Amino acid sequence: MKFVHRAGVTFPDLRLFITFGWAIVGLIMSGKPHFSHWQLYRSDEAKAASKERQFSRWLHNERLDPLKIYRHLVESMLREWHDQALYLALDTSQLWKRFVIIRVSLIYGGRAIPMGWVVRASGSATVPLAAYQRLLAQIKGQIPPSCQVTLLADRAFGELELLKVLKQLGWHYRIRLKSSYWVFNAHHQARQVSALMPVVGQGLFIHDVWITKRRYGPLYLALAHVITPNGTEKWAIVSDEPTGRQTFDEYGLRFCIEENFLDDKSAGFNLEASGLEDSQALSRLCLIMATATIYLVSTGKAIDDMGQRHLIDTHWFRGLSYLQIGWRWCKKAVFQQKWLLDFMWIRPDPDPEPAIASMTQFYRPMYELQHVEFL
Repeated sequence: MKFVHRAGVTFPDLRLFITFGWAIVGLIMSGKPHFSHWQLYRSDEAKAASKERQFSRWLHNERLDPLKIYRHLVESMLREWHDQALYLALDTSQLWKRFVIIRVSLIYGGRAIPMGWVVRASGSATVPLAAYQRLLAQIKGQIPPSCQVTLLADRAFGELELLKVLKQLGWHYRIRLKSSYWVFNAHHQARQVSALMPVVGQGLFIHDVWITKRRYGPLYLALAHVITPNGTEKWAIVSDEPTGRQTFDEYGLRFCIEENFLDDKSAGFNLEASGLEDSQALSRLCLIMATATIYLVSTGKAIDDMGQRHLIDTHWFRGLSYLQIGWRWCKKAVFQQKWLLDFMWIRPDPDPEPAIASMTQFYRPMYELQHVEFL
């Protein structure tokens, strides 16, 4: 008999659902991916060693398909997101140079919420399309059909076959190209991206081009030197829609998934300390972290909307991510025996107050274009 939670999350039986719930509690309260810490927060009289074994068996249970379980939670989260414009970021993160996590996340509130992932045994962050093509199709099924989806991805994903898949899915895209890519105009003249890059302070937006020697198009390009958290970079963004200054802003949202991975690692759940040596067990741990992320972001957004952020955040403006606000509220609530949210509050409305951790960074422009040119 299957157990179905009210959010639609399905488990083979109730015991697996209960262990899943306690794993999320243990992760949030301890901030560590260790069974020995999780068991401290499980409220029953079983021996500590027995609780640890339950968590270990859960992570190594081959009957549990992480994405099948998580799919229903995402569908519940997006239930009211009809006719919305969604930005999804695709990126990878390495673990111990032995595993790579391929993740697609929803850009939300200055951070990103996982939509789905694949964990592969690989020492390289570069992954073939075959490794995540099925993931993209699964995620499409989780999104209301009326939503407009735009995928953001870095140079590692700038391959022609991905663009074709995105067209089949009906998704738009803003993907950074490698400088070696060939670009053809309507007159069949060819130049490499590196030769098209304008000087600092200038932006170039080229419409109706074809890329690679296979001449795929027509497409649109946006090129400029851009100030990023990693320094000044040369951006050549390919898009299936006409480009302009807003193209750089849209592509810049991709950095939110890097913050998402940081929340999984040193700034949050300490994934790298898990020591797991099995890709499927790591994928189930990602399920626990992703579910915790949804709950914490939901809590943080609700606390902010209810005007209670000042009890958590010392900044005059919102200085913490919704995840961090939610995390602090949970710990405060448990310690002071206050209420915890029992509903999901991830709204499709525009973020009224973006996080401002540093006023200097907030007022620093992403790019400075004194001159732009359209071709």
